[in-house]
Amino acid sequence: MRDIIVIGGGASGMVAAIMAARKGARVKVLERMQRVGRKLLATGNGRCNISNRRLDASHYHGGRPEFVSNLFKVFGLEQTLAFFGDLGVCVQEEENGKLFPASQQASSVLDVLRYEMAQLGVEELCDAVVHSIERGRSGLRCVCGDGRFFEAESVIVCAGGKSSPNLGSNGGGFKLAEALGHTIVEPFPSLVPVRLDAPYLNQIAGVGLNGRAEVWVDGKLECEETGDLLLAKYGISGTAILQLSRAVSECTLRNRDTQLRIDLFPSLSKAALAGLIHDRIEKMPGKTTDFSFVGLIHKRLIPILLKTAGIENAQRPCGDLTPADVDRLVAAMKAWTLPCCGTQSWMFSQVTAGGVDVSEVNPETLESKIAPGVYFAGEVLDIDGDSGGYNLQWAWTSGAVAGSCAAAAMREQ
Repeated sequence: MRDIIVIGGGASGMVAAIMAARKGARVKVLERMQRVGRKLLATGNGRCNISNRRLDASHYHGGRPEFVSNLFKVFGLEQTLAFFGDLGVCVQEEENGKLFPASQQASSVLDVLRYEMAQLGVEELCDAVVHSIERGRSGLRCVCGDGRFFEAESVIVCAGGKSSPNLGSNGGGFKLAEALGHTIVEPFPSLVPVRLDAPYLNQIAGVGLNGRAEVWVDGKLECEETGDLLLAKYGISGTAILQLSRAVSECTLRNRDTQLRIDLFPSLSKAALAGLIHDRIEKMPGKTTDFSFVGLIHKRLIPILLKTAGIENAQRPCGDLTPADVDRLVAAMKAWTLPCCGTQSWMFSQVTAGGVDVSEVNPETLESKIAPGVYFAGEVLDIDGDSGGYNLQWAWTSGAVAGSCAAAAMREQ
């Protein structure tokens, strides 16, 4: 009987175990938490964003994001939908190509995966914290912190990254890989709220916006997103910010000058916004300057934007505003600039960027080029995706390939 150990019972680990068992391997899943799949339950706000209809390599990042392309040809969207369809999961499409289970429950995805593992005889061993992978005469040995050890012909490391450590990812997979001789690209949080350096954040905490956010690094536009923005005491979050957070996280880690610019009126040109403000002034010239903007922008933002525009006396009649005042207001509203000072901690991040350097991994099988018989899948590798189902798709794909290839390699021996 061919034995395979899967380290980590997350999304990639469960699929790796299923695919290896389907090919006849005897599989054990070693999970450090009290149960498998805890992080999966939190994905998609508890609904599990299984994948995305718009799947391609452009949605992935890392030292070599094109690494995913050939793997998607083996187990991509079509194979993923067929896999889950066979398990009983019906999928429905939502905005921007996002795919969710029709049940709207992440728990249903976890349930069918665990059921399939049980049907295939996959053994789940929880509270098993692997400290090292050793090579012996008869194969590989996974040694746990409590003294237990488990032997197998192949080991698939699916231990995740460092994001959401309360759900099981604490960077242990990086230590295992490094001990085997692998290079670890320095990990940093992604899909995470951004911290800002501004003295007035307490005043505007809780304010929600829909606008365009741009990340500027060393004076150059790095990336931009339009969508929901939510201001907080520490900085800012929201769907648009999560998409941009990778750039902020990496650039602030490298001590580069990183700023966030927010366009409060992305659908209006500067000229159109100036015209709108002039019209309001003409209709209500006697209103105080600050009150004249009530109904146009959030009330708590008004004093901040006025000060940003250099208008110190907010109580003067808005009819006294000069064309130059209006131009400065437009500039503040179209490019409200806030210095970034990092991101929230690993606890608040959804995904880990960085990880095992994929140049040291076989791009067809995901077997280590340094430690034969050891495979890698999921977040432990230096591949991370955008928000919208791309990271779970990488978990399914890499887990399926690693599990299938590990079992097939032993069959050939």
